[in-house]
Amino acid sequence: MALTDTLRRVDADLAAGRIPVARMRLRGLVTAYPASREVRRRLGEIYRLYGEPEQAGRWLYLEEDRDPAETAAFEQRYHLPAPRMKAVAWRGPESMAGSAFAEEQLTALRIACSEAAGRPVDWDTDTVTGGEQPEGGAVLRVAGCTGAFLLVAGFLAIWVNGLVDLFD
Repeated sequence: MALTDTLRRVDADLAAGRIPVARMRLRGLVTAYPASREVRRRLGEIYRLYGEPEQAGRWLYLEEDRDPAETAAFEQRYHLPAPRMKAVAWRGPESMAGSAFAEEQLTALRIACSEAAGRPVDWDTDTVTGGEQPEGGAVLRVAGCTGAFLLVAGFLAIWVNGLVDLFD
């Protein structure tokens, strides 16, 4: 469905008082059109209606006329650069931001995330883990696989034992 058609449906939902439906449509649009400032602004305004300043700040983060209290709530909720970068849900180059302010915000956030990660990151990679295993990740993965194997083996042993008893 085209962006304009969906935005018309959002308007109809809002006029009919179906705010949760409008919010859901806008969340889908942000995923499909991450560079659309209009979609981000409208989603932020809906969260403002809900009284959720951290989410309003999240979706209005790239707007120059944003509410400083909402921005502070967003930055407090996502206080580290990598989760904040992921929460902004941007994809592609910063040059697609549509305004100098938004481009500066995106660039500053990417640079902060790169410095925190100790390597370059971009908007199209997994910025939270950076594609690397967290410390001890391999040990946890092996322990999880071993536990799952033992659980399945125990279930099969009980099942086979039940079948043997059934035919005895």
